[in-house]
Order: sequence, then structure tokens, then C-alpha cells
Amino acid sequence: MKNAAVGDIRVGVGGWTYEPWRSNFYPTGLVHERELEYASHRLTAIEINGTYYRLQTPASFAKWREATPSDFVFSVKASRYTTNRRVLGEAGESIEKFFASGMAELGSKLGPIVWQFATTKRFEPDDFAAFLKLLPDSLAGLPLRHVIEVRHDSFACPAYLSLARQHRVATVFADSDDYPSFGDLTSSFVYARLMKCEADRPNGYGDEQITAWAAAAERWSRGGEPTGLRTLEDLPALAQPRDVFVFFISGAKERAPAAAMATLAALGRTPLSDAPTVESGPVARPSTAQTPVVKKPRSA
Repeated sequence: MKNAAVGDIRVGVGGWTYEPWRSNFYPTGLVHERELEYASHRLTAIEINGTYYRLQTPASFAKWREATPSDFVFSVKASRYTTNRRVLGEAGESIEKFFASGMAELGSKLGPIVWQFATTKRFEPDDFAAFLKLLPDSLAGLPLRHVIEVRHDSFACPAYLSLARQHRVATVFADSDDYPSFGDLTSSFVYARLMKCEADRPNGYGDEQITAWAAAAERWSRGGEPTGLRTLEDLPALAQPRDVFVFFISGAKERAPAAAMATLAALGRTPLSDAPTVESGPVARPSTAQTPVVKKPRSA
């Protein structure tokens, strides 16, 4: 059972279908239909990207649930038709359609919902507040946790941080030179998207960097704050255990799985279940696997 004084740490990548991974991550000859199954036995979370481009179906979510171990978690990127609009406060119908698309089929494997905004979307306090009020607290009895990824410098202000904290939504910490990257926490969990994988590094990041990000995740999970991150406010975050989600995204994407696995190894949290091979049949789910993560409501 997880130590109550320490939050859970999950590390993964965005998506599971990427051609270069078929030569440096997936075994040669592995059928494409088993790529999610393979990846989910090497990582502890995956961010679903397809939901950003189009609505999925209950059957798809159920298929993804069944293909992954019992202790696995998906984060879900929200529909671009919700976030890429001039007036966010008018997104109610789009939000309802998104949540009605069947993601409740993920059950206990449903992790944070990621609302990504365009680089051109500026912070307009009243409209953004109206949008945050539209985000539901639960779905079919499942508590929901929401994450905001902002990509315009106008969000780098105390007014935005105050609004996010008021609505208990997390703000993506982005390891990026292109987007706002601030370490101020706005919720009871942490969501980091690390975007600087380099093609000439076998693990995307250097060994010292991998060690540093693993240490940052540990510190976040124990209620502390990593040193060296830019913050907008000189205010200590509430000291409490936090669940932490770390995803290697963008940059040299072909290195993302190696970066995630190296980070899990540095944390001593390599998944316990065996990954399928080309020759193997259905993967047995070990009965002694890690205790499934219990999702907390946003008010936790």
C-alpha cells in the first residue's frame, strides 16, 4: 500500500502510435494492435492525444482499458474544439459532448484531463473564470482532476495563479523554451510535460538531468518543491503529499520512451508486470501487482 505521506508518481509519454518507436522501442515484428499493451507494461501512464483531434467512442476507451495492467493510468487531452475558441465561456455544449464520448469506460484508469490552449490564446480573467466554472467535478461517479496547459505569456501572472487555485485546477509545468514555464503549484497534484528530449542522447536527456527530474518528482510527491524552477510568486506551496504525473513530450519524440523508462528506473518504480513479446499470447495480469491508485476529487 502506498505510504500515506507520499503521493504516487507516474511517468509516461504522449500516445503510443509513433513510427520511429517501431525501431527503437517496440520489438521488431510486434503487431500494431499490441503496441499499447507493450507500452503500458514499460511505463506507468500514457497521455491520450487522439482525443484532442476528434471524439472517441465508448468501445475505444473500453478497448484501451482492457489492453493495460490494472494499475495503469491514462490522462486524456481534451478536445481542441473546446479550447480553440474565442469565447471560452461559451464552451459548455462542447465540454458536455467531450465527456459524453465514453471516457467513463476507463474506470479507475481515468487520470487527469488536460486542457491545452493555443499559443495565441491570451489570459482574459473573466472569460477564463467562466470556462473553469464549466469543468465538471465528476463523471459517472468518477472524480475528475483537471490540468490547464497555457502557452501564452499573458498567463504568467498572479491573477491567473489565483484563479487556478480557486478552481483547484493544476497548471502544467513545462520544461520548454517555447512556452511559459513556471513552477508555481495551483492544485493538490503536479503535472509536468518535459519537452527537451534530444536525438543524440540515448535517453533523451542526460543522465544528470534524468536523475534531477526523478528527484524533483520525489520532492513534489512528498509535499516539497524542487529548487531551481522559475516561479512567479515567492509563496511556499501547501506542504502535503501530491500525486505527480511526468510525461516526456515533444522534442526528439523518438527518445521519449527511453527517457520515461530511465526516469522510472531512477525512481526505483519500474513496472512489475512483464511486457508482451512478439511471440507471446495475451499477457497475464499478475495478481500481486501494485495497489491500484485511488483517484482523489479536486477538493482533496
